[in-house]
Amino acid sequence: MKHKTINWGIIGLGNIAHKFAKDLLTIKDAKLYAVASRNQEKADEFASQYNATKAYSSYTALVKDKNIDAVYIATPHALHKEHTMLCLEHGIAVLCEKPFAMSMEEVNDMISMAKEKNVLLMEALWTYFLPHYQYALDLVKNEAYGKVLKLEADFGFYRAFNNDSRLFNKSLGGGSLLDIGIYPIFAALSSLGLPNTIEAEAEYFDNGADASCQMIFHYNDNVTANLKSTLAEDTPTEAIFHCEKGIIKINSMFHAPSTVSIIMDGNEKVIDFNYHTIGYNYEALHFNDLIRGQKTESNIMTFEFSRQLIKLLDDVRKVINLHY
Repeated sequence: MKHKTINWGIIGLGNIAHKFAKDLLTIKDAKLYAVASRNQEKADEFASQYNATKAYSSYTALVKDKNIDAVYIATPHALHKEHTMLCLEHGIAVLCEKPFAMSMEEVNDMISMAKEKNVLLMEALWTYFLPHYQYALDLVKNEAYGKVLKLEADFGFYRAFNNDSRLFNKSLGGGSLLDIGIYPIFAALSSLGLPNTIEAEAEYFDNGADASCQMIFHYNDNVTANLKSTLAEDTPTEAIFHCEKGIIKINSMFHAPSTVSIIMDGNEKVIDFNYHTIGYNYEALHFNDLIRGQKTESNIMTFEFSRQLIKLLDDVRKVINLHY
């Protein structure tokens, strides 16, 4: 298994699937073997663009292909559970795009199925595997600049409202919280753990999807995480750890390949990680290694971490009275 070529399938061929497929081409001993869309022409076009062997017009046809080792699920949030279960039932390892599902109940069902079938399952929160994020997280965890006193993390961009777009479609899990708010929440969870209490408030589009969400997570010793997500304005999209002896700042688009600044006594040192890909290859490489090692759970993006992440999303939703 050490050098086994991992044959990948992709279900759902939207924008994020293109990014994943492009980075998959950079990985040795991995191949995009099959893609599936509900539209055959779209599947054929995607397969041709990324040199996939098979193009299916149904997800069921793809999971019945015995040559597939792993499936990347890139369908809308509300369909993640359904498509994950479909793959697991056929014994195929699943890398499911974030958010894992729509609620803790759905996530628990997916994990239970994976354990029952003894099949690898992982939430595809790519940020966790990016070298710059791991670097910053190590500094925080090791208290290289003392304890964290406050975290500030945001993710925002402006999009004109379009009720036909998945991004704004509440029935598909659209809105700022699940789509991009998950990243600031992830930054808080991965660095500070679960908070003691949560404050949150939101603004809404006319269709009931959240346009923006502001959150404060409270921890022991008056440590706070001030978090924000918005589809109504462009924001810096940074993660800033204010520590006792300095500031660790993950620069703009902190969730994607970026740089890290260390700020002490007014002086700033910038660490560049010389990225040459979009960044999705790092989680794919990790997943390939898990398959080759015959693992059924990631040691980084663990089931427990995914449960905690969806719990926080559920908790924020309760505070802002957001129901899907």
